[in-house]
Amino acid sequence: MTRRKISVAGCSVAITLMLAACGSDAKKEDVTPEAPPKNVIFFLGDGMGLTTMTAARIYSVGEDGALTMDTLPETAFVKTFSNDAQVTDSAPSMAAYMTGVKMNNEVISMSANTVAIDPGTDANGNKLVNKCGTGNGTPATTLLELAKAKGFAAGVVSTARVTHATPAATYSHICHRDLENDIAAALVPGGTGYNSALGATGLEVVLGGGAQFFTPFKNGGKRSDDRDLVAELKAKSYTVANNATDFKAVDAAKTDRLFGVFTSSHMSYDLDRDAAKEPSLAEMTTKAMDVLAKNKKGYFLMVEGGRIDHALHETTAKKALQDTVAFDNAIKAAIEKAKVTDPTLANTLIVVTADHDHTLVLNGYAKRTGKTAAGNAGVLGVVKNYVTGAVEKDLDGAPYSIIGFGNGENRTQSSRAAMASLDETVTSANTYHQEAVIRTTAGNETHGGTDVFLGAIGKGSETFLGTIDNTKVFGLVKTAGGL
Repeated sequence: MTRRKISVAGCSVAITLMLAACGSDAKKEDVTPEAPPKNVIFFLGDGMGLTTMTAARIYSVGEDGALTMDTLPETAFVKTFSNDAQVTDSAPSMAAYMTGVKMNNEVISMSANTVAIDPGTDANGNKLVNKCGTGNGTPATTLLELAKAKGFAAGVVSTARVTHATPAATYSHICHRDLENDIAAALVPGGTGYNSALGATGLEVVLGGGAQFFTPFKNGGKRSDDRDLVAELKAKSYTVANNATDFKAVDAAKTDRLFGVFTSSHMSYDLDRDAAKEPSLAEMTTKAMDVLAKNKKGYFLMVEGGRIDHALHETTAKKALQDTVAFDNAIKAAIEKAKVTDPTLANTLIVVTADHDHTLVLNGYAKRTGKTAAGNAGVLGVVKNYVTGAVEKDLDGAPYSIIGFGNGENRTQSSRAAMASLDETVTSANTYHQEAVIRTTAGNETHGGTDVFLGAIGKGSETFLGTIDNTKVFGLVKTAGGL
């Protein structure tokens, strides 16, 4: 009897509470909670192959250390071949990520049947005349354009020219990557050549190098049409920064659109960068995030460490490794900033990858070196025996560096015996060109065809796994970012 009374009493209390709750709900207005923003940050280390990543890790933190890239919880390998080549260039490889379409080398975000046609020469002697012709392919929609169509904010940040292949593949469509005047025009809302898929007001953030393609020839630029695109962007309410001082003065909370090109061509290598003139990649990344985050729907941001590739083409390994570390610092800064408002990254996807490899190799059975520091060349030194510590010699009796290249400008044409005095003061210099197996003209070491690393963290990152084609990355990012 007692148990039954308790049971009935308990039910009565439960029913009373349920009715009270229903009554309370009935008094509230029907309000749909605001959806959290969906943010995507896509980091691209141009030319950052696995060996370059390994060398940069040793250079920065030693064999036992870890870069931020190494700590990303989800990883994959990415195949990089293009539509017409085993070894891709940056245009179709980045475009594959952005559009999901395999296209020919040198083509920027166009259909697979687009033929790359070299530009003609303009009246000033610059190869910038569009010869693409009519009917030569169709535009392939990019992730950035999908973000703009959803009402998201969008931006591009690069240490290369903002009109260079990687950033260009996010916001423009053209048959040849060298048509940088046309690519620049795609950024100016309402102007001739503007890409209307970027919306009425254009991208919210553009930061990097390449002022020459926004500047008339008569003013020191390369535009033969006399358009001053920077002035046009100012007229469209862009805040313009020309140097580090201007950049630091930008108040993101009061800035809706930010345009900054800090150099005529590419920005400086990080080893050579004057902080009083050029912001770091990490600084540009976090400022971009601040501006873009004002959009409550979300944003898409592409960040390129563009000069890793250029240093590798030069076979100046120290510059390449330092730029890789600067790129990694930007990733670290972005993750820390994102976690301030999204602690678990439940609504933020961060992807880190490369567009292609290079021919950099690590030679010999080198003794562990630890990180590069004053008095220790580290991975930039010569190969030393891992048992005795003695300098190793080749068959000509000469030392050889740990880092070398499959091809490049520095190749001995006969016996290396004359290089018997090669030491670490030489091989660790900022401008030292590591030796190569196959000789090329200066600055023309080639890309490599090896698969590249992809790491991811945050919303939807668990879908990045295995060995995947670069075109598949497009769909994974699109789904995770709600694009």
